[in-house]
Amino acid sequence: MPPRTALRKYERLESPGLWRETPEAQRREVIVGLREATLILADPKSEMALTQWSLPAVERLNPGTLPALYAPGPDGVETLEVEDSDMIAALDTLHRVLERRKPHPGRLRWAILGAFALAVVGTVVFWLPGQLVGHTAGVLPGPTRADLGQAALADLARLSGSPCKSVPGRRAAATLAARLFPDDPPQIEVLREGLTHPANLPGNILLLPRTLVEGADAPEVIAGHLVAEDLRSHVTDPVLPLLSYMGLAATVRLLATGHPGEAAMDGYGLRLTSAPAPGALPDEALLAAFAKARVASSPYAYSLDPTGETVLGLIEADPFAGAPAERVLSDETWLELQAICTE
Repeated sequence: MPPRTALRKYERLESPGLWRETPEAQRREVIVGLREATLILADPKSEMALTQWSLPAVERLNPGTLPALYAPGPDGVETLEVEDSDMIAALDTLHRVLERRKPHPGRLRWAILGAFALAVVGTVVFWLPGQLVGHTAGVLPGPTRADLGQAALADLARLSGSPCKSVPGRRAAATLAARLFPDDPPQIEVLREGLTHPANLPGNILLLPRTLVEGADAPEVIAGHLVAEDLRSHVTDPVLPLLSYMGLAATVRLLATGHPGEAAMDGYGLRLTSAPAPGALPDEALLAAFAKARVASSPYAYSLDPTGETVLGLIEADPFAGAPAERVLSDETWLELQAICTE
């Protein structure tokens, strides 16, 4: 994600905009909300999130021309027109910051990187592999983490198929992400097959199996799994298993150049889908996360164990037991989310 210093001036900035969902669709008025790692486009009347764009991927299609025209990435079909000067300045500032953090080859740069790579290789002789992985995870900038997450998702898609892309379903997923995590909504992806339990990837990506979404009897169940997986991604940095899988050579290359190599993540999708379900998180931490997200913990607990015997702590200490929690999704939006894989 972009560094906080670049966002501080524009923190939670909002402006009007015109959003076109597809090249054939009519333009639609939206409220454009700048968040730490995403751009939220919401309906100005209902304030419901319509879609969210990853900031590192946002591209301006007409530099120097007004109104500014943006897309969510090189392959995105959506477009956004913005006339607000503050929002344009914010997006242009973020673009410059991210561009400066990308590698720009040059003789001096390559000489410095070469010397750095040699120093890293020499250090590896004395460091255990796990220490190098931990060090790398600690210094990776947000845009590099986001790139690693997208590359891992692409490898996973070769195994499980492309993530479900029903337009109403993806809009519902963005609404749910904004409802649960308003300060930093994650990218929620539903996979058609292969994945047997929720998982996470670097770059604030949360993964759900299709069977879980379609089989849940209430949106609170899916919300609970997302809250738990988000907590797990903070307990264990999702970049750590990825770096361990890539190996020392790719990790050193990543440190030296910002890129691990084209084939570094080949097969990671298989490793992720074949891994056993992770162990249970501490009840105390889970309950605090549910309270912060304003979601009841009992539906999630019963989805893990219908008898309730092994999840009694989450049921008895439900932060919203006896009092209705704030609604997670409307009935219509919940049905749209469950149908995300129908296209």
